[in-house]
Amino acid sequence: MDSELQMPAPVCLIKNAEGKLMTNEEALRILSTISQPVVVVAIVGLYRTGKSYLMNKLAGKKKGFSLGASVQSHTKGIWMWCVPHPIKPKHTLVLLDTEGLGDVEKGDNQNDSWIFALAILLSSTFVYNSMGTINQQAMDQLHYVTELTDRIRAKSSPEQNEEDSAEFISFFPDFVWTLRDFSLELDIDGKSVSADEYLMNSLKLVPGTGHKEKNFNLPRICIRKFFPKKKCFIFDRPAHRKKLCKLETLHDDELDSEFVKQVAEFCSYIFKHSKTKTISGGIQVNGPRLQNLVLTYINAISGGDLPCMENAVLALAQIENSAAVQKAIAHYVQQMNQKVQLPTDTLQDLLDLHRVCEKEAIEFFIKTSFKDINQTFQKELAAQLEKKRDEFCTKNIKASADRCSALIQEIFSPLEEEVKQGTYSKPGGYRFFTQQLHELKKKYQEEPGKGVQAEEILQQYLQSKQNVSDALLQTDQTLSEKEKEIEVERVKAEAAQASAKMLEEMQRKNQQMIEQSERSHQEHVKQLTKKMERERKELVEQQERTIALKLQEQARILKEGFQSESRQLHNEIQNLQKKLSAPKPLCVIS
Repeated sequence: MDSELQMPAPVCLIKNAEGKLMTNEEALRILSTISQPVVVVAIVGLYRTGKSYLMNKLAGKKKGFSLGASVQSHTKGIWMWCVPHPIKPKHTLVLLDTEGLGDVEKGDNQNDSWIFALAILLSSTFVYNSMGTINQQAMDQLHYVTELTDRIRAKSSPEQNEEDSAEFISFFPDFVWTLRDFSLELDIDGKSVSADEYLMNSLKLVPGTGHKEKNFNLPRICIRKFFPKKKCFIFDRPAHRKKLCKLETLHDDELDSEFVKQVAEFCSYIFKHSKTKTISGGIQVNGPRLQNLVLTYINAISGGDLPCMENAVLALAQIENSAAVQKAIAHYVQQMNQKVQLPTDTLQDLLDLHRVCEKEAIEFFIKTSFKDINQTFQKELAAQLEKKRDEFCTKNIKASADRCSALIQEIFSPLEEEVKQGTYSKPGGYRFFTQQLHELKKKYQEEPGKGVQAEEILQQYLQSKQNVSDALLQTDQTLSEKEKEIEVERVKAEAAQASAKMLEEMQRKNQQMIEQSERSHQEHVKQLTKKMERERKELVEQQERTIALKLQEQARILKEGFQSESRQLHNEIQNLQKKLSAPKPLCVIS
């Protein structure tokens, strides 16, 4: 669906009916068809604050998400609109519009908290939309952010009762606050400031340990701790109040020019700066992965559990790693069928082709798998590749045996017919028979394409005709008893030599298989080690970014005079630095 992604209108992704959150099959099916990486932008805010208008603009449409024209909340649950990303080639922009928070008709604050939490879990950019200025009332309405640690877990079994905010920073989205109908001048203490500076000033804490001060500071602390990147946009009133009910039908020249400019700046920022949605380990999310995240979170909530990022990633890894094994095996089989012409001349010829195809299969698995705990799936891949290799070896043996048997039938059948007719049952017949046999053996050995069973099938045939040879020898009257005894010993010696040669060949083949198994193991280790080193580097970079953000926040909090909060951040930074400096052994496949 990527190249022809056409969603003429949004569809409901998560239904909110009778106090229960449920997924919508049509929306999940659409996600399952999007193989491209997704940039997910979610918007939340009080109902009737114009969220849907902004989302329609991001979709490049006037209509789509329901704006509503009354005081009722129109959007229920979470609605989704997938459109080609306007400036990122081969990316899909997924827009999530949420039902208005604080809907008086709903009377259920519990669902509001879940909608808020899901919007954060699913998005790479989280837009909070509110009216007017950032005052205490606006902060009080954002109390959902203070409940996030009660709604979301980063790890399935945190080491402490309270999870470090660093765990959340690693997967929380960027935060954008949009202020609608903003009518004040952007200045602080008489100095003109940007919208971002206005936001940072509004997030300053007030000193004191009383109930009032704690209530004031808590949402500000949460926003500062959980969201590493923060941005603010202000919007003038779009038009006269009477025109607002027809907002989606108005042309830009009928709207306030400053508002049109502000919306364009907002859209430009979202398009340029919203990141591809990723999960733990820097894994990019595509449509099917987003689909599975939605299902995992909703199932957890429905079951009375807290959505857990680590569990969601592990559940996703189970699905994708299992599929990666099967796809890698399918790739191996396809490549072997294309490259191998059975029978091969030698076992080594087959093993050389196996090694090339095996390497490609491992590369495919390594590229598409993630969070393969204890290399469970890679070990499964190794076992299946070995099984498939052995199957090709068996097919190779059979193809060679069939080819050789047919060749022996073709070459030696005239000799057998002459034996039946008594051509060699006369004086001197034995020597004539052995001469003919030698010439036919030479002819057989000169035939190309016999494969790995050439000598064994020949020896089996010759062994089956030994009685005929013995009878001709004993009845040949031109040979003395002494000559017959010498001939018997010669034949025995020749047979023993052939058996020894076959045994040596068998041992050589066994050694080749052992050496190939070792090479296969080394290929797995080599590719896995490179991957783990790459992931380790990415993790270090992520932790260094988190430390840098926390150091910035600590400096700001210390400057504001909050010693206790500064010490807490200091401890979190130290814990991260310890993790960063601790050598982590590479766990490779055994």
